[in-house]
Amino acid sequence: MRIMKSVIVLLSILMAVALYVRLAPSDPARWHVDPRAADAPDAGGYRTELSLPLSPEDALEAFERIALATTRTHLLAGSPQDGRITFVTRSRLWGFPDYTTVAAMPAPGGSQLVVLARLRFGGGDMGVNRDRVTRWLEELGDGLQ
Repeated sequence: MRIMKSVIVLLSILMAVALYVRLAPSDPARWHVDPRAADAPDAGGYRTELSLPLSPEDALEAFERIALATTRTHLLAGSPQDGRITFVTRSRLWGFPDYTTVAAMPAPGGSQLVVLARLRFGGGDMGVNRDRVTRWLEELGDGLQ
């Protein structure tokens, strides 16, 4: 009987954590930050830059199309016209949110994209953020050829 109660308590705690991870609100004021000015990302985060032969708005529109075509990814804040966009991508099993912010600014020959990806929960992500951003940027580059 004591083991059964322990199992029920453990499962209840696990369910509460799972629900919190999936239902906790995402505050744009916390996550929609300038990736150039933000602190270096913690473990599981990733920041990179890319020069593109597109205007900043065109570069962000192309990036947005690629990001929103990704499963479990949606827009949190911003737009190409704002010069900055933040997306939330949730993991398949637990629904952990990862936040990716991209900003574009004019640069010689086009624009400079700065991408900042970070996780909300946990101490690492086994390279998921880096892999996703790298894949998005490769797809963006392939679309220019």
